[in-house]
Amino acid sequence: MTATPLRVGLIGYGLAGSVFHAPLIAATEGLALDTVVTTNPERQQQARAEFPDVRLAATAEELFARADELDLVVVASPNKTHVPLATAALDAGLPVVVDKPVAGTAAEARALAARAEERGLLLSVFQNRRWDNDFLTLRGLLADGALGDAWRFESRFERWRPRPKGGWRESGDPAEIGGLLYDLGSHVVDQALVLFGPAAEVYAETDIRRPGAETDDDTFIALTHTSGVRSHLYVSATTAQLGPRFRVLGSRAGYVKYGLDPQEAALREGGRPGTTADWGAEDESLWGRIGSGDSPLTGGGTPVPTLPGDYPAYYAAVAAALRGAGPNPVTALEAAAALDVLEAARRSARDKVTVTL
Repeated sequence: MTATPLRVGLIGYGLAGSVFHAPLIAATEGLALDTVVTTNPERQQQARAEFPDVRLAATAEELFARADELDLVVVASPNKTHVPLATAALDAGLPVVVDKPVAGTAAEARALAARAEERGLLLSVFQNRRWDNDFLTLRGLLADGALGDAWRFESRFERWRPRPKGGWRESGDPAEIGGLLYDLGSHVVDQALVLFGPAAEVYAETDIRRPGAETDDDTFIALTHTSGVRSHLYVSATTAQLGPRFRVLGSRAGYVKYGLDPQEAALREGGRPGTTADWGAEDESLWGRIGSGDSPLTGGGTPVPTLPGDYPAYYAAVAAALRGAGPNPVTALEAAAALDVLEAARRSARDKVTVTL
């Protein structure tokens, strides 16, 4: 017999909640989107239109008041609410998924992890870009030894947005935990740590480039890993010419990959996992290239088929973990290690020093 689906309450129906979490939850076997929490009437209508059977709640308190009707809470609200809402969910006896960054500091993340462990509850962090197509492909190349010993990792998450969009993500208020360092930086740092292990040293440069911008919109982070690999990570909203998403250099070969994983664009356009056979696949023209001695832009190297991206795998792993059939896909302690790096980067940029962890 098929197990009864686990009932999920989703807090927040902005970009994160409506584009990423709700569609992925609904597409995951063994999970059911039960309730969406949002105070915004337009977003309530959007949620009901997209998921006709969903229940609506105006506040998180309404959700926690009927905690016995739920099996999981997903926190996809603004960054400053992550810790208090995750804490309240755990105190209500509910496992929690929190969007990145899980907290504003590594200390808060570790305290939240300890609280979850004390209560014997799952606390997972939504680091979806561990399931990007290029990341999965690169991880396979490294595991197979195709590059030899990895020496240098360049990762770019760049955009061209010459005018600020506004909103809490671009707020200069430290309480909002905005800016690219904590937004896109959470992704590139997490990926670097997963691939090459802990960081020993951190150097960073952060700038506010655009007129009217209140927080960093052009940031560079350099990591020296304990493994000896050096990672150079770029996150920017001010890049007029986009660089390669990945450029990885090893003792035997290098791998260069342009273009972003297609899953976010598909989700934004209303695409849903499971409705097409080629979810997460990209066109052959966008495949990265592996080789040595030549530039991929002049035909050097050999094309490497890009593995399909697989965001649905995150929630499938969460469902398995809740049923005792697999590990937590992203722990809060892993997220805390990334926050150690982000905090060090902020200090490095402020004080113009290299920070030793």
